Amino acid sequence: MKLVRIIVLSGILYLRLVFGEINKEEACGFPAIYNFGDSNSDTGGKSAAFHEVQPPNADRLDLPYLSAYLDSIGADFRNGANFATVGSSILPGGYSPFYLGVQISQFLQFKKRTILLSNLTITNSKRFSSKVNIPKPDDFSKAIYTFDIGQNDLSYGFQHTHEAQVRASIPQILDNFTHAIHQLYTEGARNFWIHNTGPIGCLPYSVISYPLKPQGLDATGCIESQNEVAREFNKQLKDKISHLRKELTYSAITYVDIYSAKYKLISTAKKQGFGDPMKFCCGWYNNGYEVACGQTTVVNRTEYGKACSDPTKYISWDGIHYTDAANVWLANSILNGSFSDPPVPVEQSCTHLSTRV
Repeated sequence: MKLVRIIVLSGILYLRLVFGEINKEEACGFPAIYNFGDSNSDTGGKSAAFHEVQPPNADRLDLPYLSAYLDSIGADFRNGANFATVGSSILPGGYSPFYLGVQISQFLQFKKRTILLSNLTITNSKRFSSKVNIPKPDDFSKAIYTFDIGQNDLSYGFQHTHEAQVRASIPQILDNFTHAIHQLYTEGARNFWIHNTGPIGCLPYSVISYPLKPQGLDATGCIESQNEVAREFNKQLKDKISHLRKELTYSAITYVDIYSAKYKLISTAKKQGFGDPMKFCCGWYNNGYEVACGQTTVVNRTEYGKACSDPTKYISWDGIHYTDAANVWLANSILNGSFSDPPVPVEQSCTHLSTRV
């Protein structure tokens, strides 16, 4: 069985393209993946740009991660690169300086230098090693381009403005997003795998600090008004993708409803083998006081913030990010196309070209 393993959801969620049951004629055989996003798909960008991420960081999965673009020393880019970094947003001015426009610029620079180095290798074959850890120039048009970004645009807005203003900003956010897709298409990208934004109102961190409990919560315990904004974002994103399919004639764009997948997991947590979805494994929040994951504090002789003993029973790792176990559940749920439009598995997502729609 031939395996192509791809990491795209957080430092711990993986997309594994398994070619075995599917005929060669039906499988796309993507030679590389280029990922753009935030901490939901950061596999080392933060540690490369700022400081090393301390364990635990999903080592127990023992899976090959995409090399972070910012961590270029000794990296292997033959199967793609990850431009995602923690806190990134689509618009500039949020939590991170590495917003989507910067990530696209990094990709364009990466592609330009890859082609230059490839040409130098061919021209000076005797002077260069036969093993160069860069993709083949032809791989850029055959690769799959994945996106999981936008949640921080909403989160930052909720923290610094009002929900009505966040909702009003959605068209501008998505205009910037579609501009990025156009840029990549102009550079030869054809296969796009795009996640919508998740149920931000279900993050335990959000619920803890929400002042209108319990009236503003839904039956699952999520903040209904924030989830309404997320759903509006997703509705407009899906409309934008419909237009992109018409404009980008030779593209294959898959819209993945990660919102529904995550909400299903949260709302049926016990059925899926998890505990209370509003509890988290690591860190502590109380009345504006925070203890980050990896740290502890003692209040009235009681220690807070210590990681739980069994993360496999938790959906949330630190109140914001999902655990390994939750991410594996999500990956298994979305890879077969059950939450996709069109409903095709990821390894066949190159077969629904816009010219056929």
